[in-house]
Amino acid sequence: MLGPKALLSNQLGRESGTTTPLAYFYPPLARFWRENSPQISPARDTKTEPKKENHPRASRRSQKPAAIRRNPNPAPARARQFPPQKHLITSAQIPSLSQLQTISAAAAEHHLHRPRNLLPEDARTPPETRGMDAKSVTPGAVALILANPTPESPDDVPEIVVQVLDLKPIGSRFTFMASDGEAKVKAILSTHFASEVHSGKLQNLGLVRILNYTCNDIPQKTDKMVIITKCEVVSQALDAEIKSEVKIEEPAALMKPKEEAAVLSKPIGGAPAAIMLKPRHDVKSASQIVSEQRGNAAPAARLAMTRRVHPLISLNPYQGNWVIKVRVTSKGNLRSYRNARGEGHVFNVELTDEDGTQIQATMFNEPAKKFYPVFELGKVYYISKGSLRIANKQFKTVQNDYEMTLNENAVVEEAEGESFIPPVQYNFVKIDMLGPYVGGRELVDIIGVVQSVSPTLSIRRKIDNESIPKRDIVVADDSNKTVTISLWNDLATTVGEELLDMVDSAPIIAVKSLKVSDFQGVSVSTVGKSTLVINPELPETEKLRAWYESEGKGTALASVGAGMGASNAGGLRSMYSDRVFLSHITSDPNLGQDKPVFFSLYANISNIKPDQTMWYRACTTCNKKVTEALGSGFWCEGCQKNYEQCSLRYIMVIKVSDPTGEAWLSLFNDQAERIVGCSADELDRIRKEEGDDMFQLKLKEATWIPHLFRVSVVQNEYMGEKRQRITVRSESPVDYAAEARYQLEEIAKLTSS
Repeated sequence: MLGPKALLSNQLGRESGTTTPLAYFYPPLARFWRENSPQISPARDTKTEPKKENHPRASRRSQKPAAIRRNPNPAPARARQFPPQKHLITSAQIPSLSQLQTISAAAAEHHLHRPRNLLPEDARTPPETRGMDAKSVTPGAVALILANPTPESPDDVPEIVVQVLDLKPIGSRFTFMASDGEAKVKAILSTHFASEVHSGKLQNLGLVRILNYTCNDIPQKTDKMVIITKCEVVSQALDAEIKSEVKIEEPAALMKPKEEAAVLSKPIGGAPAAIMLKPRHDVKSASQIVSEQRGNAAPAARLAMTRRVHPLISLNPYQGNWVIKVRVTSKGNLRSYRNARGEGHVFNVELTDEDGTQIQATMFNEPAKKFYPVFELGKVYYISKGSLRIANKQFKTVQNDYEMTLNENAVVEEAEGESFIPPVQYNFVKIDMLGPYVGGRELVDIIGVVQSVSPTLSIRRKIDNESIPKRDIVVADDSNKTVTISLWNDLATTVGEELLDMVDSAPIIAVKSLKVSDFQGVSVSTVGKSTLVINPELPETEKLRAWYESEGKGTALASVGAGMGASNAGGLRSMYSDRVFLSHITSDPNLGQDKPVFFSLYANISNIKPDQTMWYRACTTCNKKVTEALGSGFWCEGCQKNYEQCSLRYIMVIKVSDPTGEAWLSLFNDQAERIVGCSADELDRIRKEEGDDMFQLKLKEATWIPHLFRVSVVQNEYMGEKRQRITVRSESPVDYAAEARYQLEEIAKLTSS
């Protein structure tokens, strides 16, 4: 837009009939005006018009060109020439002051607020990159990223192609150094790009085009971390790292719409000094319009307009202010708890954004009471001022490295009138890989071909004596294993009935959020938030269908749980898989850090502490811990009932030894009864009636006997210190014939290699 001086100058030029090179000083205005202004009469020829000689000052001014009159020290005539006439707007062509203001405002809105469009496409591309081979990086790409660390939208991201260097996994993500040939910056890919790496599409030394990203500071360092939320593969691995010796200038800073910056045109060929064009105060800028809109918007809308809405995949514990737009896809109950620090309340929800990324948010005590009535299942909310931390692998229920905590300062506002259905993001686990998830809290997703469907059964629940429907289906996948999935409640009666009608056609199902248990070795079952889709439109569906038609249909498939139990006929086979020495576990403190790992052990029990707490009082119905009720009897929190009697159940630790070392193992009731040789109630009777000597003798009788153990190894945190916990999952006495066969097999492997 033109300032007062520029408008006055053009009005004087109109009166004198001189040629004012306005387009030279602001070419976008000229271009916009030529394309959008009404037809105007041709410019007047100042040579043919009579001069005003009646005034001496006018006579003297008309004897010199306008350009020379403004400069007391004129340059030679050749240096003072203007560009060709096609780039000029004569003062005679300027219609009127009001029209000029309108054109100036429109041109400024069209060009000043879109700085990347001020230059033609060819001019925006650096000369050294024009015509460059497609398999190359964008010069200055790293500088472009750091200059604009948080783009407002993917449309604001320029062409950025970088080379992938030092690609390596960190947890479920991959990091690499993004290189433009001169500079490098550390980058991390979001979790959904892991499949691109595993499939070989995204490789080390390859090229990727970054479509959206955000930059975060690395704690205690001055470096930046680029979190890439959207990208595409340009080229697979090149022969070598791209290195450029040409110095690339830093890209010029672009004006933002919020800045009322002046546009200063650069003189060409010795042209006059630049004219500064500033917005008029009586014309509203884009920032003023947005500010007015914010003032009239609802609170949730203001929250969304004030700051950029961040995708969940870009959040990390080191970020400051952020705003997320999420849908509540699962809402838990407001629960009470009691621990050493007192009583309290806890409540959690699962949130999903438009990309399908999930995160679990937890609230304690007063925030739990505050936000429990606010969150409603299926509604969309804007959330800010929460905090993130590394997710506890033992308790997390969604696929995310972080979990969110909302305290009393958190802001949760419903996005009224907004709704979206986030895409379902699967993280499929092969059936033969379900073993490590047994007994854990982490839920899994499975895709498989339905082999059989049972009729609906009615199961009576112990807690409230209520009958609930259950249906078992058997599915298989290309690992040549099958597993039984137990469907409960509505899934058993609705989707289960549909599967029963179409089982002969071998439908493919994708089930999300399944709990893995050790029932029948390994089995899975649905929970409240589980979903089941029949014949989903996924790449895995086509791959699985091709496998089943080519070989799966005619192959004898074994159950993944076969041989996993210690008490059944084939149970011993699992005791000989993954056989390790104790030193393999104790020498690696990071073992089991991400998820439980399973091993088999051959070891002797060397010590059972007699002074430890060896059992707990349990409910005779649900086996959960009970407390003494007021008056008499025992109160079960799980059954919400008072019982006259309770039972004792083992929970103890034992020390085991092998040729490489020793370790403490945690035991539960079933395994402890087989090792000690009696129930906890019987052992308690021996101590009370026969004395401590007989009690300790009973424990010593169980020592220095070899056993086969199937154990899980996890990392637990106690008093701020991480410790390794080894838990016995199954136990069996040594079958020396089977042990001899195993040793001969191991010797044969050594001699053959």
